[in-house]
Amino acid sequence: MNFNKYGYFKNQQAKSPLDLIQYDFSTEEQLVVPGDWNTQKKEFFFYEGSIWYKKDFTYQKKEDTRLYLYFGAANYEANVFLNGEHLGSHIGGFTPFNYDITDKVKEGNNFVVVRVNNKLKPDDVPTSNTDWWNYGGITRDVLLVETPSVSVDDYLVQLEKGRYDRIQGFVKLNTRQAGVKIKLEIPELKVKAQLTTDTEGKADFHIKSTPKCWSPESPQLYDVIITNGTEQIKDRIGFRQIETKGKNILLNGKKVFFRGICIHEEAPYRQGRVHSREEAEILLKWAKELNCNFVRLAHYPHSEHMVRAAEEMGLMVWDEIPVYWTIAFGNKETYQNASQQLIDMMERDKNRCAVVVWSLANETPESEDRNTFLANLSKQAKQMDNTRLISMAMEVGGTRDNVTSIQDGMNKYVDIISFNNYLGWYGGRIDDCKTRKWNIPYDKPVFISEWGGGALQGYHADKNTRWSEEFLAELYRQSIAMYDRLEGFAGMSPWILVDFRSARRQHHTYQNFFNRKGLISENGIKKQAFYVLRDFYAKKKMEYEQ
Repeated sequence: MNFNKYGYFKNQQAKSPLDLIQYDFSTEEQLVVPGDWNTQKKEFFFYEGSIWYKKDFTYQKKEDTRLYLYFGAANYEANVFLNGEHLGSHIGGFTPFNYDITDKVKEGNNFVVVRVNNKLKPDDVPTSNTDWWNYGGITRDVLLVETPSVSVDDYLVQLEKGRYDRIQGFVKLNTRQAGVKIKLEIPELKVKAQLTTDTEGKADFHIKSTPKCWSPESPQLYDVIITNGTEQIKDRIGFRQIETKGKNILLNGKKVFFRGICIHEEAPYRQGRVHSREEAEILLKWAKELNCNFVRLAHYPHSEHMVRAAEEMGLMVWDEIPVYWTIAFGNKETYQNASQQLIDMMERDKNRCAVVVWSLANETPESEDRNTFLANLSKQAKQMDNTRLISMAMEVGGTRDNVTSIQDGMNKYVDIISFNNYLGWYGGRIDDCKTRKWNIPYDKPVFISEWGGGALQGYHADKNTRWSEEFLAELYRQSIAMYDRLEGFAGMSPWILVDFRSARRQHHTYQNFFNRKGLISENGIKKQAFYVLRDFYAKKKMEYEQ
């Protein structure tokens, strides 16, 4: 994108009364960062377009130090300038990015200008057609990060695949420098390893050790300390194995049932994009009240606060990129966008043992272009990480003679057969659940990634009245009984934990710009169906712990 030389990024100041400058950041209204603009100003509620941000900061330069400008996320396209110089652009509203500004930052006063545009186009990822609020802005943390000039740029610490007595991984520097000594410690396991980088600035390791495995029942995390000279990085890392065997999912070698729920990254009570650890914990505590051991973070990478909190609370995680609905599967640039978002998500979360599923897509109609697109993403994910499961939320096939078939060309590229189905809400009647049969011709675990219906909290009627709490509770009872009869039924994540904003949902009486499929209202009040699912999960928990 070309920017006019007189544009906002210059942060120009009038030097004489004759100067024509038609903006002044110092007198403009302020927005809270991190935060979306839609919920901060009523005139921005529906706004899609560009907003320019400016932030001043002072900096004292230091020898042998590199300085990075880090963004947790900005939705959707961000153009970043430092002191009027274009640092770069980032596309994708939910993944982190950063710039090395060591040679660009000035001693003393500096300013950063960021243009954020949340307007989505048909060839974007996601497309312009979504079912959640398109919150615009710098929605996650912005940081100035100092490191030594030669610093640790990346690391991986995990159990070796298929073993419980050996920890493997790597430490990688920000430069290709051989012979650098790096110390790796896991004090509780009495691990002390001296690593030496190779010509690529990387040190691989395999260490004999038998940690206690992380699980929802016992979410054990260990302090991991990486020391490079004066630089010290501390993390909390867990160790576990996740795999499939036939129609079963095995966690640490033991059969597990994914007692899940879908979650959007929308703040409880106030709405808007979640941007704090505290708000993430509120959502996850509600999932725990449901007796969940699993959360599907839909339909995009949620913040690191959410993933880390889930790990600490003993919740397995489904991580997903927004390849959603009618993506431009034949467009090469669209694929590159999706591929980069997958890389960014996996790179950020690869040390989070709670992440057990990488999800590539949601409800994408099958076609030759789509199958090629998703198959390539699957191969990429497996090449990057073969220690987790690959899946996607597939669409249900046709129904004939009361038998619904799950037939998708992507079946050979996934570890779990996951699909969305809304029988009793989008088509059919609740009573159809009692007789519906399923044809799922794959020797793989079956996971129902979405199902459910809508209800307005506080609206009561009989169980045959749509939008009532009673209707939704009955839909949950019958759907649960139907799925529990499935051969290979390994888990589910009903849609969704909390009612969330969506511009598509316009029925003034029942929706009022909210998707009402939540088990909890936007005000934090639980619907009847919440307790139906909670009781079923309590039963499943006892069944699998026997």
